[in-house]
Amino acid sequence: MLEEFKKFALKGNVVDLAVGVVIGAAFGAIVSSMVADVIMPVIGAITGGLDFSNYFIGLSKAVTATNLADAKKQGAVLAYGSFLTITLNFAIVAFVLFIVIRLMNKMKAKEEAAPSSPPKPTKDQELLTEIRDLLAKGAPKAAAAKTASTKSK
Repeated sequence: MLEEFKKFALKGNVVDLAVGVVIGAAFGAIVSSMVADVIMPVIGAITGGLDFSNYFIGLSKAVTATNLADAKKQGAVLAYGSFLTITLNFAIVAFVLFIVIRLMNKMKAKEEAAPSSPPKPTKDQELLTEIRDLLAKGAPKAAAAKTASTKSK
């Protein structure tokens, strides 16, 4: 059973998938940092320092705090601001990934559109081409010889 697991784990597809997951996680961290550290501060500056994460509704009368962290300590809260922030982050991440994939597809299309020279014929193909050419040159002579031998009979 251990040998069978080794065969499975070392197959190319499993290793490729593992590499993809690791790179995807690293790329996700880059995009998340870009959203949190670059884009959201700009949005905050445009909206006058608006921070959705502290928007909440207290679900009990005991909740009197003005920030989400303290309100959660006092009782149940509906933290819709956190949901709005995460939704906005998702939309920005999805858009950034869309742009990156679109650029990658354009680059790939340019590579595929570039004309490539035809591959050099193999030795067998060269020999077959020579035989074909020789047969094409010799075919009229062979046909004339056959016709002449048929008439003499």
